[in-house]
Amino acid sequence: MSFLAGEGMTGGYGGADIIHDCTIEARQGEVAVIVGPNGAGKSTAMKAVFGLIQLRAGAVTLDGEDITRLSPQERVRKGMGFVPQERNVFTTMTVEENLEMGAYIRDAGVADTMARVFDLFPILKERRRQLAGELSGGQRQQVAIGRALMTEPRLLMLDEPTAGVSPVVMDDLFDRILEIRATGIAILMVEQNAAQALSIADRGYVLVTGRNRYTDSGQALLDDPEVRRSFLGG
Repeated sequence: MSFLAGEGMTGGYGGADIIHDCTIEARQGEVAVIVGPNGAGKSTAMKAVFGLIQLRAGAVTLDGEDITRLSPQERVRKGMGFVPQERNVFTTMTVEENLEMGAYIRDAGVADTMARVFDLFPILKERRRQLAGELSGGQRQQVAIGRALMTEPRLLMLDEPTAGVSPVVMDDLFDRILEIRATGIAILMVEQNAAQALSIADRGYVLVTGRNRYTDSGQALLDDPEVRRSFLGG
């Protein structure tokens, strides 16, 4: 049974629909990846799941509960963590202060959670007193993911986590994402690096013009000749 289900989602910005009858699901302990060409509605689908756009049709459920009408803030309290592609760190705050900001919904102490984040991203512990604005792009992405993990989410959503980073940094981020998956968290990820993303995906969605075109396991999509020819460059 899917932990997250965005079913039949139709919506967009203003009066224009970007996604049309789009369905995205994610299970606990799995990575679900949304791929497709530029303008396919990938990020819009994720934003719809998180409540950043209003749906004209469809519904979003989390652990069996209908959350379609909840605000993003309320969804965070229900167990969603969201890492946007841009402006995802407070550049004038230190690494440690950024992580502390992620724990704003927590009532109890956060030291144990921060220690787990530092275990996952050792460079952040080393640079905990450094301003986030002084970090490399890959390190900033680690801060952003770490801050989302400070809420102790049950679902982690990543919008283009490897955008603008080197192949080596991308491989490392994917390794860390797999470590997060191993803790039982459901992960939903939008990625332009489709082949690499599908290689770690338990479930993959190929969107075209805001609609589901292909849905299968990551490996099955990689092995599909039509998917490879149309979306993976061969």
